[in-house]
Amino acid sequence: MVTVKSLADLKQVKKAIEAQAKLEAERRAERERVARQSTADKDLFIKAAGAVQPLTDKRQALLKKEQPKPIPVQRERDEQAVLVEAISDEFDVSTLLDADEHMSFRRPGIGPDVTRKLRRGDWAIQREIDLHGLRTDEARGALGQFIRDARKHGIRCVRVVHGKGLGSPGKTPVLKSRVHSWLVQKKEVLAFVQAKPAEGGAGALIVLLQPAG
Repeated sequence: MVTVKSLADLKQVKKAIEAQAKLEAERRAERERVARQSTADKDLFIKAAGAVQPLTDKRQALLKKEQPKPIPVQRERDEQAVLVEAISDEFDVSTLLDADEHMSFRRPGIGPDVTRKLRRGDWAIQREIDLHGLRTDEARGALGQFIRDARKHGIRCVRVVHGKGLGSPGKTPVLKSRVHSWLVQKKEVLAFVQAKPAEGGAGALIVLLQPAG
């Protein structure tokens, strides 16, 4: 604390205060000038450089998000619709079957040696489907899907188990005759024969499919 003893001391204190105020004013003015100059330099650079984009940090790996594959719902519906339309329960297959020792079928252009080879087991059975216990519409859809899946995987020889119909009303093998009709209508089927006793006998068929592609 400064003690003022005389008028001269008072003047001295006043001068010191004024000098301090002037110094503070000069410092404030300098800070404002520097700030204005910095803003002006930045604006000038932006005008000269134009629009710029920040550089990519090459130290970071840019990973693309894997998009989920679309589900071909409509295609599956179309295939199912074609499947249902392509197989009729009213198709009369009786004239197309060979009434030999054991019932068989071969598509026009397929020689009798094919059915003989099927009976001998020259083609190994690669897959089978059992239609026991299914209703007619369920069995039709299951068989059509089975054949399409087999073709997609390059399967040539399959077994279709339809049963002997012993549990049907009147012991009439309804499903057996329907399976014959459905297979004949499928262009993928080249031939089929009744299975050997050890492979199902009269309750199953050995089916030869077209090669994939």
